[in-house]
Amino acid sequence: MKSIPKLIRRFVGIITISTILLVILNITFFALVFVRNTSTFSPWDMAEDAAAALQLTDGGYSLSDGVMAKLEEENAWAFFIDNDTRQVVWRTDNLPDNIPVQYTLSDIAQLARGYVNGYPAFTGGAQSGLLVLGFPKDRFWKHARASWDYHFIASLPKNIIIILAVNIVLIFLIYVAVDSKLLRSIRPITNGIQDLSDGSPVCIKEKGLLSELAEKLNKASEILQMQAGQLRKKETARANWIAGVSHDVRTPLSMIMGYAGQLENSKNLSEIERKKASVIVKQSRRIKDLINDLNLASRLEYDMQPLTMKQENAISIVRQVIVDFMNTNIDDKFPIEWKTADTRSACYINADKDLLKRAISNLIQNSINHNENGCVIYASVDDDNNTCRICIEDNGTGASDEQIDRLNNTPHYMICDTNTTEQRHGLGLLIVKQIAKGHNGKILIDHSRYGGFKVVLIIPKSAPPQQADRASNLQRSKTAGH
Repeated sequence: MKSIPKLIRRFVGIITISTILLVILNITFFALVFVRNTSTFSPWDMAEDAAAALQLTDGGYSLSDGVMAKLEEENAWAFFIDNDTRQVVWRTDNLPDNIPVQYTLSDIAQLARGYVNGYPAFTGGAQSGLLVLGFPKDRFWKHARASWDYHFIASLPKNIIIILAVNIVLIFLIYVAVDSKLLRSIRPITNGIQDLSDGSPVCIKEKGLLSELAEKLNKASEILQMQAGQLRKKETARANWIAGVSHDVRTPLSMIMGYAGQLENSKNLSEIERKKASVIVKQSRRIKDLINDLNLASRLEYDMQPLTMKQENAISIVRQVIVDFMNTNIDDKFPIEWKTADTRSACYINADKDLLKRAISNLIQNSINHNENGCVIYASVDDDNNTCRICIEDNGTGASDEQIDRLNNTPHYMICDTNTTEQRHGLGLLIVKQIAKGHNGKILIDHSRYGGFKVVLIIPKSAPPQQADRASNLQRSKTAGH
């Protein structure tokens, strides 16, 4: 990619410029700190100047006003040792009390170390004696010879921290200032990648450092949009083909079922022949149901099934489905028990009534199909704060943990009963899942507390009609007020 060398050169340039700038700034800062924390005067020169300015008069030794003012400015003190007596013959008024006034030759020699009782001291020679200039103990850093400014050394850690903080701030400002263009180039790329992952079309301006990457994303988006369009066409064609085949099969299948029904009820045929005709009718109905399920599943899968959503009472719908099953002379081996409390009369949801009835019918029929020896089917409707839960379960053979896991996580799979040689198609539960999805809900498959199979259809609740009417009236009132 051509943009990679550009980015490398830009990165190297940023590093180089930043390094040079930081070096210059750090040197300048250190110089300013050093100048600010160090004085220009020399304590040795000051001691020599004071020794030269000390004059012997009739009243004793005296120091000029200018030198004395300098001593006071530096908070220094001084005394003069006579060569002959080795006694202090002159001193300033601020001389500390613990400074000796009598010295031996050894004591005088010790003054060369630079300290008098811990006070930094500097000497200046005169013809008749030795002048000793002293400073406070915190004036100089203690060393073999007192020469390092104490305040400069003491403030060094703070100054280093300040320098580091300034460097960090400068690096950040340099990064933001230099890479602002790069950041502006990256933002459309990241937004384009997000749109690409969502399936939305991407159109990024192909300019800047990442122009090549923007071009690649635009081309990828064009390809994906073209593929998505082709896929939608294939899905539509597949759904239309399934619908067409279903329509074409229904007519001959209806004729087969009609003639087989006549043969089943014919008095002119033997019992064996009528049983054969009955099998033809039964299997034809299974084929018809399969075709209808396949057609409905296809329409739901490709969003070709229109949904007529209205506020409905889930309890009333489930009751109606149960009554319809009972009116079809359902086998006595499959009694249906209503397990919802009589005190609960309503659970409102927004639903397509016909599709929801189809989902509940599929669940009841699922229990019948997979329990040839019979079972009790239990139906109930419950709710919590936000959802309505329609539960259909039985006390039949149930399913294994593996089957339940596959049913919860696989959209369509074939189930083969252990107690029958017939293979059942899995479109029934698939349609239930698709209907639940169309209602912004889901299904939960689990073991029944009665020992069999359980499916819970979970759909978001809606406000009761009274509350919905009050909310609508309130909204109209607000609108009228404006």
